[in-house]
Amino acid sequence: MNPASDRRLKKSSQIVVKDCLGIKKGEKVVIVTDEPCRTVAYALWSTAKEISDTIIIEIPQRKIHGEEPPQLVAQILKNCDVFIAPTSHSLTHTRARIEAINSGARGATMPGITAQVMVRSLNANYKKIARLSNRLADMLSRTEKVILKTHKHTLELRLGNRKGYADTGLIKNRKDFSNLPAGEAYIAPIENRSNGAIVIDGSFAPIGLVTRPVSLKIVSGEIVRLKGNKKLKEIFDKFGKNERILCELGIGTNYKARITGNVLEDEKVLGSVHIAFGNNLGFGGINKARMHLDGVIKRPSIWFDDKLIIKKGKFLL
Repeated sequence: MNPASDRRLKKSSQIVVKDCLGIKKGEKVVIVTDEPCRTVAYALWSTAKEISDTIIIEIPQRKIHGEEPPQLVAQILKNCDVFIAPTSHSLTHTRARIEAINSGARGATMPGITAQVMVRSLNANYKKIARLSNRLADMLSRTEKVILKTHKHTLELRLGNRKGYADTGLIKNRKDFSNLPAGEAYIAPIENRSNGAIVIDGSFAPIGLVTRPVSLKIVSGEIVRLKGNKKLKEIFDKFGKNERILCELGIGTNYKARITGNVLEDEKVLGSVHIAFGNNLGFGGINKARMHLDGVIKRPSIWFDDKLIIKKGKFLL
């Protein structure tokens, strides 16, 4: 299939380039990709080059989410106006992405994106998604304690005075950043103050769909026991303490997203919750780690302080 000639993929690419990023004539635009995401990257490039003199760079596939891109690519990102990163492993939490934004670029990462995900979940009303995402982010900023319940397990997270963020998909101003497809509100909990147990029953990066629920026991923010997936346990065992720290709480707000095993889309599903482990320096946390792995919960119940916000996957707002 020629990606540029596929009508549905072309429409989704136009949403990214025009509606989400608002790319303008004369802007320096770079698309960073790797072999598994090449189809999406060239669809985006075909659309963007009609507006601006866009370049596309293919890098070797990274080994894990959060691994840095080549240094030359990091320099290019710091000197562009707009970047789009459809890559098989996430560049979201890398120094290269953070420094690009701090240098004035705006951009989107699209870790694990496929043509199917593009067509399904990017063809959405992002103004509607933004309203809910911003509301939840404001609520998180005013919340001190979160209670998350799944499968009779309870996890308590403390947020302190941390700021909540909205992943809206609207990326039109200098230093704006978003995942695409977008649709979540998220925050970095206090790293050493999450305690309890939780069950991941949707998907877990980089495993994908979990065939049996993964249970986690968390003490002082750190995974101390993981059951239900040998491969995932081996991944965490390879790394140190910082990679086992609960670093993010996120709530999905995209009404078109579906749980398919692709965490990029799964974590955006309306009413789902995800927690992540590892690096959170890019959104107000202090945990420096070599990876960032998300686990998605399908139908959780969640309280902000004493207010029930989601009951078994359904919003009560």
